[in-house]
Amino acid sequence: MNRSLLYPRATTTRRLIGLDGMWRFSFDPESKGVEAGWALDLPSSLSMPVPASFCDLFTDKASREYCGDFWYETSFFVPAEWSGWDIVLRFGSVTHRARVFVNGVEVAQHEGGFLPFDATVTNIVRYNQFNKLSVLANNELSETMLPAGTTCTLADGRKIAAPYFDFYNYAGIHRPVWLMALPKERVLDYSTRYRLTETGAEIDYTVSTNGPHPVTVELYDGTTRVAESSGTTGTLVVKNARLWNVHAAYLYDLVIRIHEGSAVVDEYLDRIGIRTFEIRHGRFLLNGSPVYLRGFGRHEDADIRGRGLDLPTVKRDFELMKWIGANCFRTSHYPYAEEIYQMADEEGFLIIDEVPAVGFMQSTANFLAANQGNGRQQGFFEKETTPALLKNHKAALTDMIDRDKNHPSVIAWSLLNEPQCTSAGTEEYFKPLFELARRLDPQKRPRTYTVLMTSLPDTSKGQRFADFVSLNRYYGWYVLGGAGLADAEAAFHHEMDGWAKVLHGRPLIFTEYGTDNLSGAHKLPSVMWSAEYQNEYLEMTHAVFDHYDFVQGELVWNFADFQTTEGILRVDGNKKGIFTRQRQPKDAAYLFRKRWTTLPVDFKKRKK
Repeated sequence: MNRSLLYPRATTTRRLIGLDGMWRFSFDPESKGVEAGWALDLPSSLSMPVPASFCDLFTDKASREYCGDFWYETSFFVPAEWSGWDIVLRFGSVTHRARVFVNGVEVAQHEGGFLPFDATVTNIVRYNQFNKLSVLANNELSETMLPAGTTCTLADGRKIAAPYFDFYNYAGIHRPVWLMALPKERVLDYSTRYRLTETGAEIDYTVSTNGPHPVTVELYDGTTRVAESSGTTGTLVVKNARLWNVHAAYLYDLVIRIHEGSAVVDEYLDRIGIRTFEIRHGRFLLNGSPVYLRGFGRHEDADIRGRGLDLPTVKRDFELMKWIGANCFRTSHYPYAEEIYQMADEEGFLIIDEVPAVGFMQSTANFLAANQGNGRQQGFFEKETTPALLKNHKAALTDMIDRDKNHPSVIAWSLLNEPQCTSAGTEEYFKPLFELARRLDPQKRPRTYTVLMTSLPDTSKGQRFADFVSLNRYYGWYVLGGAGLADAEAAFHHEMDGWAKVLHGRPLIFTEYGTDNLSGAHKLPSVMWSAEYQNEYLEMTHAVFDHYDFVQGELVWNFADFQTTEGILRVDGNKKGIFTRQRQPKDAAYLFRKRWTTLPVDFKKRKK
């Protein structure tokens, strides 16, 4: 099987049909569908949009909270002229695992709800007629999967998801589904690496194909060809190259062709940006110039469609990030839809790309950080489930880097979010992951992970592997909140002084900080959850950031309010958003706009 994570493109040699729309849908709580033949005929179905989460479309709680097997079904037509090509189905994501059937024949299995997979169905489909596509999906959680959690059974026999992570376990076919006709011999993958020169830039490339015929690579600026080379490896020399930059994106068109004499066997097109990104002398350098990161942790989360891709919401989010002066976001806590990276490429936003390694702690209560600084060892990486978890982690990391490595917007990889990293098994678990990320990425982007509040400079065993340190810190909210805000500032400085001793020249950024705020809640004097308190907290926190030269970025938590599992700690979701879930500004948005639109792009550059 010729596996490829290239984004679907229609070219002179490739054909696409989008399969998004209203599919048929049915729950399968007894997991009887396979034996009962549901892959050929789905009984008692209802209509379901694709892409979307199914959860918030229902009005009854049992359906919204459903956990277990569920089915999607649709039909697709294969034109007769596609005979002789490879027919491939491509899913942007199915959360969390899927089995795919075409005309009743199983053609693919996949685990991992945030990355694409495909299935070659050339010998299964019927040409010039309709074919049946069925997907058996499952949204149960376990400690061997990413993200981590468990699945419980209620007294009435119903299953419920018990996530170890603090966001809602949305499920469904979340991203576009494509039917593709591809040439038998084709481009499977490509990668790029950039060097800036006195006269422009050089692009080292590698192309992977599944055949013997020669390859050419061309680069176009509009309709003008600016560079060309031949071979599966080579260098494109670009004179007077226009560089991709923050809020000043410039993209070139890359054309890869396989030739047989004068005929084109395959053609693949993509858009790339010429830029370099590195860490030097404790600074992030974009194209050799310092850049201070400012922006958000975010979620793929919106009313009604849940985690399903919604392009109007994507567009609104980018407009809000431009308005507020942001230049960066982290794909917390999983790789996002590819269309979001394409938008970031076009708009000039920086992305810290995060694998869905979240919930790697014993309890969601750990995010309260009630035992700040005690170095409690709970041994998440010393369980009998650890080998299976590490295997799945490596697979997800591999697919994320394979999928996203050519985006100019992607500047770093985040390998875990808030893992328990104070116990003995941490280093044995972390080391192969960080080595794998370095080996897979031709651009050798910096690697990081986000550090939980219970992991301090002298107790965090994993931080030595990070090229830059990323802290999630909530002094003044989960720790010393309310009237203790003054003490929170002092405690925050104390910890930061500790990090200064272990960074050894690396930069440090904040990947989470913030407070919950109920939109419209005001209180004088301030109390927690009010707009006034949120702003007081932010002003204190920013003052701490500005005190330390090694702090090179601030990504507030969160861009917008988002849904979580219900409970007494959340009021219909997490309300730390700077914008509401409906993408309207809270009071804090104006505080950030004033700060971020006045900070120079090279804020805190090293003085000569």
